[in-house]
Amino acid sequence: MDFNLPDDLREVQATIRDFMLTRVEDRAQEIEHTNSVPPELIKEAADLGLFGLSIPEEYGGVGLSSLGRCAVYEAMGQGHMGFGGMISAHASIGTSGLVKLGNEEQKQRFLPRMAAGECIAGFAITEPSSGSDAGNIRTKAVKKGDVYVLNGTKHYISNAPIAGLLTVIAITDPAQGSRGMSAFLVEPQSTPGVSIGKIDEKMGQKGALSAEVIFEDAEIPAANLLGPENRGYREALGILTNGRVGIAARSTGAMQRLLDLSVAHAQTREQFGKPIAEFQAVQFMLAEMEVAIQTSRVLWQKVAWMVDQGQDVKRMASVAKYHATEMLSQVADKAVQVAGGMGYVKDAPFERFYRDQRLLRIYEGTSEIQKVIIAAELLRR
Repeated sequence: MDFNLPDDLREVQATIRDFMLTRVEDRAQEIEHTNSVPPELIKEAADLGLFGLSIPEEYGGVGLSSLGRCAVYEAMGQGHMGFGGMISAHASIGTSGLVKLGNEEQKQRFLPRMAAGECIAGFAITEPSSGSDAGNIRTKAVKKGDVYVLNGTKHYISNAPIAGLLTVIAITDPAQGSRGMSAFLVEPQSTPGVSIGKIDEKMGQKGALSAEVIFEDAEIPAANLLGPENRGYREALGILTNGRVGIAARSTGAMQRLLDLSVAHAQTREQFGKPIAEFQAVQFMLAEMEVAIQTSRVLWQKVAWMVDQGQDVKRMASVAKYHATEMLSQVADKAVQVAGGMGYVKDAPFERFYRDQRLLRIYEGTSEIQKVIIAAELLRR
């Protein structure tokens, strides 16, 4: 087994990490105060290929493997998490369904603009009545001639306020329950009957906007059906499963940043006439943070490799997401503790990471859902 990333991926990872720690972090307070990402940063991210990570080269993307994408996500995790969340919601679950299921006309129509950052994507499955219980979706799509008429409400949809394209899961055959759901490509900004609710005011992840998406007799062309009819739920689960390893990688990057900040602070902050790094209580916290990082990194690398090998990763993707996000929560808490008063104020990034990381244990499957999946797979086998 070779645990070293290929040289080309290490170079890409270093480039993205430098971008996140300089260009993005320099604008972090601006993003926090305005709850929006400056257009010039979006342009720079597009030039670096961040919007086309999972899009094949023939459509203008970078076409990285799962291992390559996750290496980039780890680097992105070291910078502003709201910015990283906006990018990953597009490049992961917002894009992968179209890449996997789209026909050639659909790909030619959307993917080049998505790769260029001109069309931001999102994935709309969550509803007021169906979060962890995705099988309880109530948004309906009724076929009438050459259109599907959609009615229903999605909420907490990442990128919805800025999205040019949403992959929407809706019921097409109520008699089949979760087996009667389909996926649709919806352009929310130009489709009559589709409206975006107010932007959610979240605890953290500023700049990663989310909102309700309301469908009121919205007519979606039948040509925008993504994949076979009544296969949407099954494919949605696959999209979410593969997306979880990316969250594990981002969490690992965030942990690495917090450890780096904590080590630097511990070596310069003095108490009782010496740096606090010389106190064993602080050393223990640093050591525990390092253990969390190393175990999480090995897990996401293994699962990303499994995805690239075409293996079933349902159980292991949940293992990786659960472990990394739970560890990040502990690392963020320890980082604030090491920083002391500085960790609780907004002038330093400790407080921001502490708020931002909390969402990762909730979206794309809560920690509790990950444990349900893990246990079910163990018992099934």
